[in-house]
Amino acid sequence: METISQREMRNDSGEVIRRVERGESLTVTRRGVPVARLVPAEHDDLRCERPARRQMRFSDLPRVTIDQPSTAVLDDLRGDR
Repeated sequence: METISQREMRNDSGEVIRRVERGESLTVTRRGVPVARLVPAEHDDLRCERPARRQMRFSDLPRVTIDQPSTAVLDDLRGDR
């Protein structure tokens, strides 16, 4: 198993992840001391714990109407500026 430094993992994270995707296992060290292992994930490890819900669209929301013009609402919000 090859070792890489924490700095190398931080600076070249994209390349490190691509290496792991290709099947390599890496040990991450900090000041020469091993602190973590990066190993390819098994597909069983990536199962979905909670499936995604259908995303609500804004067009599904009821339309909001007001009985005064927007300029009056803005003037009221601005107050004594």
